Amino acid sequence: MGSISLRNAGIVAGSTLFQNLDLVVADGDRLGLVAGNGGGKTTLLRAIAGGAELSTGEIVTSRGLKVGHVEQDVPANLLDKTFRETIASGLNAEERRDESWRIDIALDEFEVPERLRERALAALSGGWQRMALLARVWVGQPDALLLDEPTNHLDLERILALENWINLAARNMPVIIASHDRSFLNATTNRTVFLRPGVSRVFALPFSLARQALVEIDVADAVQQEKEHKEARRLRRNAGELYNVGINSGSDLLLTKARQLKARAAAIEDRQKDLHKERSADIRLTNRGTHAKVLLSLEDVPVATPVGEVLFRIGKLHVFQGDRIVVLGANGTGKTQFMRLLHKAMCGEESSGIRVTPSLVVGYADQAMSQIPDRETPLAFIGSRFDIGDQRVKSLLAGAGFAIEKQERPIAELSMGQRSRLGLLALRLTEPNFYLLDEPTNHVDIAGQERLEAEILEHEASCIVVSHDRAFVRAIATRYLVIERRRLVEIDEPDGFYESLGAA
Repeated sequence: MGSISLRNAGIVAGSTLFQNLDLVVADGDRLGLVAGNGGGKTTLLRAIAGGAELSTGEIVTSRGLKVGHVEQDVPANLLDKTFRETIASGLNAEERRDESWRIDIALDEFEVPERLRERALAALSGGWQRMALLARVWVGQPDALLLDEPTNHLDLERILALENWINLAARNMPVIIASHDRSFLNATTNRTVFLRPGVSRVFALPFSLARQALVEIDVADAVQQEKEHKEARRLRRNAGELYNVGINSGSDLLLTKARQLKARAAAIEDRQKDLHKERSADIRLTNRGTHAKVLLSLEDVPVATPVGEVLFRIGKLHVFQGDRIVVLGANGTGKTQFMRLLHKAMCGEESSGIRVTPSLVVGYADQAMSQIPDRETPLAFIGSRFDIGDQRVKSLLAGAGFAIEKQERPIAELSMGQRSRLGLLALRLTEPNFYLLDEPTNHVDIAGQERLEAEILEHEASCIVVSHDRAFVRAIATRYLVIERRRLVEIDEPDGFYESLGAA
């Protein structure tokens, strides 16, 4: 039997990320680890794997437990290795000599195409790099598995394959998964922990059910706290009245009673706890509006690669004000090329078959956030592109989650979550009336995803979105387009497409 035990665990990094966490993860437990960006998930996983230390408490594993840790980023020393060599590095020298067959089994288990097996990791997509890290850990036959944002860079087909793999291959061992992908957590976990600076919460439930239970607890805590605040105020008010009467009448009994009431009020106040507030940055959008009803029209438009290879064709498509269109399609079918084509047309580049209303103002974000210059600082980036003063820029950046010291650091040094928030802030300041968003929830924490959903719905933002985030898609979409058989067609709902890729 394998197990990982946390005893009074806590991490402080400038401020307290979490504390007093007691938790046991045993065979068959698949634990979802949930917190905002910078909430301590990665550091905790590293600590369990032996690569970092807790600020308080201890981690105890069962004797001889071999922990496999799949990190978010590819270690620099692996980038020059081929896919096969990367997997081989998960074995010791003796195993590589005597049991090299395990490498081929791992390559087959993760369905790595032959053409990629001898290719260097640096030349592979982010998705295949992630699969290489997973296979490297798995070939070492771990007894427990730690996965840090395992769906990053994966297309939907690979995400679904990973879900099935976790539920089959890793079902009988302790598994801890840190992820912002709500649908993935629902599909792969049976327990959930919400890391918080105050009281972290643990539930024997997958994410969505655990989130409902958490909300109920938070609401009950808020109601109870308000009752206690009222009681403390009542006691202090009565104490003040008794004290005045006691002073005026010279009654020691009343003065003693007043002191007792004040002590009771102080005791109530001392045991009050700070109610948890999500620490995700404030994500906001705008919609400057337009009188046009038809914003975009396409007829007989080919979507091609940069070298001119046609990926699919669009027969006829009208996009109306208020449409929230999600574009679906298997990896490589041309979704990103479609978004780039639309962006060029919306920015005034002539494109045969595409008509754009003159009043359209586009806000565009691609999944790599390439519109954000790596060498500039957030302060310089926002300040140089928008006609607002320095103090206003600093205030906006602070609201987007950038402390003063991070506002003047090169963007290249920021986390992907921070870059995403910066890109969304720039979108808002553009004041568009139409959004083109390619994987907008990549690297954004769950609270931020939900905030983005709410902003899109509240502002009735017209948009075309490409997303592998099934929860996000279902929350915002009014129309669905799917690329199939080299054509763009409209469908009523996405379930059929998801099922075709293997979704349950």
